[in-house]
Amino acid sequence: MPVVFSGAGQPGRVARDKEGVMVNDHLSDLVARIRNGYMADLPLIRAPYTRAVYGVVRVLVEEGYLARAEKKENAVEITLKYKGKKPAILGIKRSSKPGARIYTSLKDMPKVWGGLGINILSTPKGIISSKQARKLNTGGEIVAQVW
Repeated sequence: MPVVFSGAGQPGRVARDKEGVMVNDHLSDLVARIRNGYMADLPLIRAPYTRAVYGVVRVLVEEGYLARAEKKENAVEITLKYKGKKPAILGIKRSSKPGARIYTSLKDMPKVWGGLGINILSTPKGIISSKQARKLNTGGEIVAQVW
Protein backbone atom coordinates (compact mmCIF):
# COMPACT_ATOMS: atom_id res chain seq x y z
CA MET A 1 0.00 0.00 0.00
CA PRO A 2 1.35 3.42 -0.81
CA VAL A 3 2.86 5.46 1.96
CA VAL A 4 0.90 8.60 2.74
CA PHE A 5 2.70 11.49 4.39
CA SER A 6 0.21 13.19 6.65
CA GLY A 7 1.38 16.77 6.95
CA ALA A 8 4.45 16.24 4.78
CA GLY A 9 7.31 18.53 5.59
CA GLN A 10 6.12 19.21 9.11
CA PRO A 11 8.45 18.13 11.91
CA GLY A 12 7.25 15.20 13.99
CA ARG A 13 5.09 13.69 11.23
CA VAL A 14 5.59 10.05 10.26
CA ALA A 15 4.88 7.92 7.20
CA ARG A 16 1.76 5.78 7.41
CA ASP A 17 0.25 3.26 5.03
CA LYS A 18 -3.35 3.53 3.74
CA GLU A 19 -4.73 1.75 6.81
CA GLY A 20 -3.08 4.36 9.05
CA VAL A 21 -0.46 1.94 10.35
CA MET A 22 3.04 3.29 10.89
CA VAL A 23 5.49 1.39 8.70
CA ASN A 24 9.19 2.08 9.03
CA ASP A 25 10.49 -1.41 8.33
CA HIS A 26 8.33 -3.41 5.92
CA LEU A 27 10.17 -6.70 6.52
CA SER A 28 9.72 -6.52 10.31
CA ASP A 29 6.06 -5.73 9.66
CA LEU A 30 5.80 -8.82 7.41
CA VAL A 31 7.40 -11.06 10.05
CA ALA A 32 4.96 -9.75 12.69
CA ARG A 33 1.96 -10.25 10.37
CA ILE A 34 2.98 -13.86 9.60
CA ARG A 35 3.57 -14.65 13.29
CA ASN A 36 0.26 -13.02 14.33
CA GLY A 37 -1.63 -14.74 11.50
CA TYR A 38 -0.48 -18.16 12.68
CA MET A 39 -1.27 -17.35 16.34
CA ALA A 40 -4.81 -16.35 15.32
CA ASP A 41 -5.19 -19.44 13.03
CA LEU A 42 -5.97 -17.22 10.03
CA PRO A 43 -6.14 -18.80 6.57
CA LEU A 44 -4.65 -15.74 4.85
CA ILE A 45 -3.05 -12.40 5.59
CA ARG A 46 -2.26 -9.23 3.63
CA ALA A 47 0.93 -7.20 3.76
CA PRO A 48 1.88 -3.97 1.97
CA TYR A 49 3.67 -4.72 -1.33
CA THR A 50 7.35 -3.90 -1.72
CA ARG A 51 9.90 -5.78 -3.82
CA ALA A 52 11.68 -6.90 -0.64
CA VAL A 53 8.47 -8.18 0.98
CA TYR A 54 7.46 -10.02 -2.18
CA GLY A 55 10.97 -11.51 -2.48
CA VAL A 56 10.87 -12.89 1.07
CA VAL A 57 7.34 -14.27 0.59
CA ARG A 58 8.37 -15.88 -2.72
CA VAL A 59 11.27 -17.67 -0.96
CA LEU A 60 8.94 -18.88 1.81
CA VAL A 61 6.53 -20.30 -0.79
CA GLU A 62 9.39 -22.00 -2.72
CA GLU A 63 10.73 -23.56 0.50
CA GLY A 64 7.26 -24.85 1.49
CA TYR A 65 6.63 -22.61 4.51
CA LEU A 66 3.68 -20.76 2.93
CA ALA A 67 0.94 -22.16 0.66
CA ARG A 68 0.88 -19.35 -1.91
CA ALA A 69 1.25 -15.62 -2.43
CA GLU A 70 -0.40 -13.28 -4.89
CA LYS A 71 0.07 -9.58 -5.60
CA LYS A 72 -3.27 -7.77 -5.43
CA GLU A 73 -3.42 -4.00 -5.93
CA ASN A 74 -0.70 -2.60 -3.65
CA ALA A 75 -0.64 -5.58 -1.28
CA VAL A 76 0.56 -9.17 -1.16
CA GLU A 77 -2.12 -11.70 -0.23
CA ILE A 78 -0.45 -14.60 1.57
CA THR A 79 -2.12 -17.97 2.18
CA LEU A 80 -0.71 -19.50 5.34
CA LYS A 81 0.17 -23.20 5.30
CA TYR A 82 -0.83 -25.66 8.02
CA LYS A 83 0.10 -29.32 8.57
CA GLY A 84 -3.08 -30.65 10.09
CA LYS A 85 -3.86 -27.93 12.61
CA LYS A 86 -0.21 -27.00 13.23
CA PRO A 87 1.47 -24.06 11.48
CA ALA A 88 4.11 -24.89 8.85
CA ILE A 89 6.29 -22.15 10.38
CA LEU A 90 7.26 -22.93 13.97
CA GLY A 91 9.21 -19.69 14.30
CA ILE A 92 10.27 -16.70 12.25
CA LYS A 93 12.71 -14.01 13.33
CA ARG A 94 13.93 -10.79 11.73
CA SER A 95 17.73 -10.89 11.88
CA SER A 96 19.17 -7.85 10.13
CA LYS A 97 17.45 -4.60 11.06
CA PRO A 98 17.74 -1.08 9.64
CA GLY A 99 19.97 0.02 12.53
CA ALA A 100 22.06 -3.15 12.73
CA ARG A 101 22.68 -4.98 9.47
CA ILE A 102 24.04 -8.54 9.66
CA TYR A 103 26.16 -9.77 6.76
CA THR A 104 27.65 -13.23 6.31
CA SER A 105 29.86 -15.10 3.93
CA LEU A 106 28.87 -18.55 2.75
CA LYS A 107 31.34 -20.32 5.06
CA ASP A 108 30.26 -18.30 8.14
CA MET A 109 26.51 -18.68 7.57
CA PRO A 110 24.80 -19.71 10.84
CA LYS A 111 22.64 -22.84 10.99
CA VAL A 112 19.01 -22.31 11.89
CA TRP A 113 17.45 -24.74 14.34
CA GLY A 114 20.31 -27.24 13.98
CA GLY A 115 20.06 -27.18 10.18
CA LEU A 116 16.28 -27.73 10.02
CA GLY A 117 15.44 -24.11 9.24
CA ILE A 118 16.63 -21.59 6.65
CA ASN A 119 18.17 -18.16 6.51
CA ILE A 120 16.69 -15.70 4.03
CA LEU A 121 19.42 -13.60 2.44
CA SER A 122 19.49 -10.42 0.42
CA THR A 123 22.29 -10.83 -2.12
CA PRO A 124 23.39 -9.20 -5.37
CA LYS A 125 21.58 -12.13 -7.03
CA GLY A 126 18.28 -11.26 -5.32
CA ILE A 127 16.51 -12.45 -2.18
CA ILE A 128 17.26 -16.15 -1.76
CA SER A 129 17.26 -18.92 0.84
CA SER A 130 20.44 -20.25 2.45
CA LYS A 131 19.99 -23.45 0.40
CA GLN A 132 20.03 -21.44 -2.85
CA ALA A 133 22.99 -19.39 -1.55
CA ARG A 134 25.03 -22.59 -1.17
CA LYS A 135 24.23 -23.57 -4.77
CA LEU A 136 25.13 -20.09 -6.05
CA ASN A 137 28.18 -19.88 -3.76
CA THR A 138 27.26 -16.46 -2.37
CA GLY A 139 26.75 -14.73 0.98
CA GLY A 140 24.80 -11.59 1.81
CA GLU A 141 22.66 -9.82 4.38
CA ILE A 142 20.68 -12.17 6.64
CA VAL A 143 17.18 -10.73 6.43
CA ALA A 144 15.30 -13.37 8.46
CA GLN A 145 15.49 -16.86 9.91
CA VAL A 146 12.67 -19.40 9.59
CA TRP A 147 12.21 -22.79 11.23
